[in-house]
Amino acid sequence: MTLRQLPSVEALLRQSDDLIAAYGRPLVVDALREAVEAARATIRNGGPIPTPAQLTDAARVRLGHRLAPTLAPVINATGVIIHTNLGRAPLSPEAVAALAEAAQHYSTLEYDLARGMRGSRAAHAEGLLTQLTGAEAALVVNNAAAGVLLALTAIAKSKEVIVSRGQLVEIGGGFRVPDVMKQSGAKLVEVGTTNSTHPRDYAEAVTPKTAALLRAHHSNFRIVGFTTEPTLDELAAIAREHDLPLVDDVGSGALLDTAAFGLAHEPAVQESVQAGAGLVIFSGDKLLGGPQAGIVVGERSLIDKLKKHPLARAVRADKLCLAALTATLLHYLKDEAPRKIPVWRMIAMPLPEIEARANRWAQAWGGEVVDGQSTVGGGSLPGETLPTKLVALSVRSPNKFLAKLRAAPTPVIARVEGDRVVFDPRTVSETEEAELSKAVIAAGR
Repeated sequence: MTLRQLPSVEALLRQSDDLIAAYGRPLVVDALREAVEAARATIRNGGPIPTPAQLTDAARVRLGHRLAPTLAPVINATGVIIHTNLGRAPLSPEAVAALAEAAQHYSTLEYDLARGMRGSRAAHAEGLLTQLTGAEAALVVNNAAAGVLLALTAIAKSKEVIVSRGQLVEIGGGFRVPDVMKQSGAKLVEVGTTNSTHPRDYAEAVTPKTAALLRAHHSNFRIVGFTTEPTLDELAAIAREHDLPLVDDVGSGALLDTAAFGLAHEPAVQESVQAGAGLVIFSGDKLLGGPQAGIVVGERSLIDKLKKHPLARAVRADKLCLAALTATLLHYLKDEAPRKIPVWRMIAMPLPEIEARANRWAQAWGGEVVDGQSTVGGGSLPGETLPTKLVALSVRSPNKFLAKLRAAPTPVIARVEGDRVVFDPRTVSETEEAELSKAVIAAGR
């Protein structure tokens, strides 16, 4: 008789107009059934009979959890500027607007307005890339790994590619240069040793089967101590001598001189082009500060081979990527990248500005301002740091406190340093400060 006192799903549906309006009838029916079944189990175990309102609320909670987006915005207070796990580079407002414009309307993705007929998506961003880098041609694909795969497949399948053992890297997510080369059908020819490779090692490895020389960016590690590696100019000279293309995977896609911002010099795309690399491959969402993309610039004859290869369609960039990338590149062309592109704005943020923000936070939260270091991240400039000011909070349980921050309406990602939870203003925008403070205060101490 107790179980019979539970209302039917149909009766609950008549009281759930707001849920149906928000989630649709089929999902609400499933959630109400689950809520009623859970109530039956509770009653069998001696629990109370829930009211219809409580059952409806239980269904509401289930729907909220079930339909909550898994890709949600967070506040990055870690001080890691290009945080791979948190989506790498945030976009500029102009890039976001361009992306939204392309998403909301039909576009000229593959349409030539002047001729009134089919065009090529490869044309988008190419002019800006060639102007910025000095390359003859360019191609955008969906990420840098795809760029390497396409390049090696198009120009070196069933042939040999020479690479230094010191550059056979693995980066986050298990991406390994040797594996990509194997997938492309190219045969890997290793030269030199882990810590020492000389120009003669490349020259002596050239055979009639050689298709290219490859230089791979070290990405997220350094080799220090007794180490030798050919310069890009030396590799380019060997490639020219043997009439071979030099493929340069520069990784981060720096178009600005990182040394001007107090960091070590990161190989710039323009330098590779000027040195004579036939193909230069880099990411769009690292130091470039744009959307996820793989960008290949270089000699027109080689880029044309990539464009015509069947694999190019499988790895091509979509309209949203191309729109955001074009807007990002325009910041460089207008000489406004350090002011407009979030990654560069964070890198260039003056220490007094960071300290002033940290002092405000510390006063509001009861914390202490301490010296700290921000990192670029994303496999860029490994080991390099920028001086910063951190807000340090002493809490009973740092891990539990971090868990509460992650459970906030807008999750906050911070870190622990010396048994204290620390927050770096460098990677928090001013528009996020209010939500950050709410989360910290609500988490308690």
